[in-house]
This record gives sequence, C-alpha cells and structure tokens, in this order.
Amino acid sequence: MKIRINGADADIQPEAEKTVGEILSALGAWLEGTGHRLSGLAIDGSAVGAGAVDECFGMEIDAVGTLDIYTSSVAELFAECLSGAAQALSDYEAAGFEEKGAVAARWMESPSARMLAEQSPDLFAWAEKAFAGEGSGPRALRSVIEERLRELGDPAGELERAGALVAQVCARLEELPLDIQTGKDARAAETAGLFSGVAEKVFRIYGALQSGGFPVGEIRAGDMPVADYIAEFHGTLRDLLNAYEQQDTVLVGDIAEYETAPRLRGFYDAVLGAVRGLRQ
Repeated sequence: MKIRINGADADIQPEAEKTVGEILSALGAWLEGTGHRLSGLAIDGSAVGAGAVDECFGMEIDAVGTLDIYTSSVAELFAECLSGAAQALSDYEAAGFEEKGAVAARWMESPSARMLAEQSPDLFAWAEKAFAGEGSGPRALRSVIEERLRELGDPAGELERAGALVAQVCARLEELPLDIQTGKDARAAETAGLFSGVAEKVFRIYGALQSGGFPVGEIRAGDMPVADYIAEFHGTLRDLLNAYEQQDTVLVGDIAEYETAPRLRGFYDAVLGAVRGLRQ
C-alpha cells in the first residue's frame, strides 16, 4: 500500500498494522506533534465521506492500493470551526421561534462545536448560552468570533491594530496605585479586567504568528530571548495574583505600575518590531 500525505509520498511502511484505522491511529500522535490534525481521506482516489469513515477504518490494508491522508493545521481547523459557529449564529438569528431549537441542536452536534469546546471552552460556554437565548446574545458572540478570526487570518495586522489597546491598558496599570489609594475600586477592577483581556489577545496573536510559521524563536525582548521574557512575565503575573489574594493593595499597585505595565509594553513592542522588520 502506498501512503501519501497532502499529495506527497510518505516514507511509511506498515509493520504490525493490518487495517487503515490502525495506520491512522499510529499516525495520530505524530500528527499532533506537528500541530496538525487529520482533515480528509481518500482510498484509491475516492474521497471518504463522513458516513463511510467507520467502514474505511476497518478495511484491510492489503485491499488498498493508495491511501491519501490530508491534514490541516490546528489553527486552520480552528478558523473553520469559528466560521461555522458564526454562520450558525446567523442562522439562529434568522430562524423563526419554532426553528431556533433545531438550528441550535444541529450546531451543538457538529464537528465545529466539538472543536470549539476543545480549543476554546470559554467561547463554547458563551455559545451554549447564546443558542439557549441567554447571556449577551448571538450578536455580541459573533463580534468576538470575528475578532478571533482576524487574529488567526491576519495576526500581523491585528497586532498593529492592538497598539492603542496596549497603550491604554499600560497607562491604566500605571495609574492603578493612585486609584487604589483614592478608593476608586470600580476603576481598579475595570483596569484588571481590561488588562486580562488585552494581555490574552496579545498572547493569542503571538500564538497565531507561531502557528503560521513566523520565526518567533528569533525575537528578543530587551536583552533576552522572547521565550525567557514570557517566562518572567508569567512570574510577574503570579506575583500580582498572590498580592491580590493577600489583599496587599500597596504591593498590587507597585507590581502593576513598575513590573506588569513595562513587561506587557516590552513584549508587545518586541513582537511588533519583529513583524514590521519581516515585512520590510
């Protein structure tokens, strides 16, 4: 049996495997290690549909001339699942009252929903509420999904567009000690929430760049490799959380102003500078 992966001959020789399913199971761990997943199959030139997968897996390899395996990156598959969720939300909004339940049920049973639950439990929980008519509704969720799609589809552009948000949250972090001292608890809590959302966004974009083949390992932040900088940043966040849990408001303010804000700004500037350098 000849095995091809994405059209290229693969140097794979079955050993103890007797069925197509056993071959694919053996390849599964390797695929995950490369950041890819199985996205399609063909037996002797004929595509295997969703309804024929079980039958295909049970086929003896001696009965197969050529096994074509198609893979996609996890980022590509996640983008597809987000697009599927956005379409389902549009269908849900357009459906009549009696049809909404069926639209929601179809999506909940779809591969798109399963992957969203795996890759982004927070968005999946939000989708469950939206399809149940609860929470902030489909429109707000679709806006977030569209943002995530931009991060995956154009991470460099989305990084540029995030500059104003990073500047805003860093300024707010530098003002946090004064907010705490003057009893502006609501503003301080708002700053913490804003920081969490913006920091997560910047790190998601960094991950999207990495998945897209951008040489993130070559980025330096200040005088250190970006991976070491990230490790120190995570340490700073742990210190901030510990200070918050101990209700040490003075330490919370100091860490926010003198460590968290500069590290977020430094990380963002380092990645942005590397992206701009590659574009030139």
